[in-house]
Amino acid sequence: MADRDRPTIWWVRRDFRLADNPALGAALEGGAAVLPLFVSDPVLRGSAGRARAAWLAAARADLDRDLREAGGPGLSVVEGRPEDVVAGVAAEVDAPTVHVSADFGPYGRLRDARVADALTAAGRELHATGSPYGVAPGTLLNQYGTPFSVFSPFHRTWLAHGVHGPAPAVAADAVTWTASTQRVGLEEPDPELARHAGERAARASWHAWLARGQDGPADYKRLHDVPAVDATAHVSKALRWGHLHPRTLLADLAELTGEGPAAIARQVAWRDFYADVLWHRPDATRRPVQPRFRDFERDDPRTSGTAAARLDAWQQGRTGYPLVDAGMRQMLAEGWMHNRVRLVVGSFLVKDLHLPWEDGAAWFMEHLHDGDVANNQLNWQWVAGCGNDPSPFYRVFNPVLQSQKFDPDGAYIRRWVPELGALTGPHVHEPWLAPGGPPAGYPGPVVDHKAERLEALDRYQQVRG
Repeated sequence: MADRDRPTIWWVRRDFRLADNPALGAALEGGAAVLPLFVSDPVLRGSAGRARAAWLAAARADLDRDLREAGGPGLSVVEGRPEDVVAGVAAEVDAPTVHVSADFGPYGRLRDARVADALTAAGRELHATGSPYGVAPGTLLNQYGTPFSVFSPFHRTWLAHGVHGPAPAVAADAVTWTASTQRVGLEEPDPELARHAGERAARASWHAWLARGQDGPADYKRLHDVPAVDATAHVSKALRWGHLHPRTLLADLAELTGEGPAAIARQVAWRDFYADVLWHRPDATRRPVQPRFRDFERDDPRTSGTAAARLDAWQQGRTGYPLVDAGMRQMLAEGWMHNRVRLVVGSFLVKDLHLPWEDGAAWFMEHLHDGDVANNQLNWQWVAGCGNDPSPFYRVFNPVLQSQKFDPDGAYIRRWVPELGALTGPHVHEPWLAPGGPPAGYPGPVVDHKAERLEALDRYQQVRG
């Protein structure tokens, strides 16, 4: 039997969509039927975090619905080690090829190598087509033929290189779909997340934002740092889970003019940059890119009761600094946090509380729906001053000044810290200065920012190159 007369497997990982999907397109071209497969990997299940696990359940349910509406039996979810599951399902349906979107993360690369070996041993092949990025990691090099370590020159090369347009549309209802007998039942998703997860919801949200006359693309550059206005596009989750591909976003933005759309496209380039850094430096998930910071003095919440209490106050939004607390509570409630506030809470953890950036990164990955290893770990290293193209360590965000500048009337703070709802004027930024002190139920500052800023700079002198 010729290969084209046998089914192929589309192994879904970070591409929960039917449109603009080169891997799915390659699977359609390669066989007589397509089996959409998701592997419930015990390694990834153990490290997913509650928020991402919940979003994944909603994403799987949404794709399963789309596949069933296209006339197929739905998504085959099979539990087990990927090398065992993929090879086993391929043998079950006699599929000569398995098609995927390439994974460039440290674990994904090792996993795919094991799967490829298992398939090869059985006379089958793993084919990678496309990636979750505008420009795949490892593609761009500087003039010396080495990886970029600074964003600005990477961005210039990224712009010059260009990004392919969206892949051809797939007529899903014209596809012959099949399924595995090994599949397990799908987990029932959280009803609220089910309203927002998936390709159709992401596309509708993106198009609605593009059409906004106010607080949309035209105002993005001016307002994207203002959390109360929330002029961001909210596409981080769609990109993380592949409900939309960055090619789709960039193609839509290319039809617009002005600084706003260019600023949004720049954020897509930052995402590609961090994926590229991690491709070349897979140890950056847990070790500082700049080796001198391995000896940087930090307080350890595992050995110090004071450090542990401060970490808990930060995690629960009880530091006494309103903007920090508002951001942390937003993340606990929504699984998302405004980007400007992410920078402020990150700086506060590392430079006011002197706690390890790794603890902040782990908490974010536990509670963010859009948690992405490359973006998360390397953004935390940026804030901590120890990564590629870092924010200089001596740039310490003042949580009060940041609050006064980006949430001047306290609207964002009052939304997430209701204890401060009755405060007026500047006291919403510094409640400890209000007559009688902070309102009942709200803590005083866990540390003094001015003193801890000086302490952070003193510690920095020990490793300064």
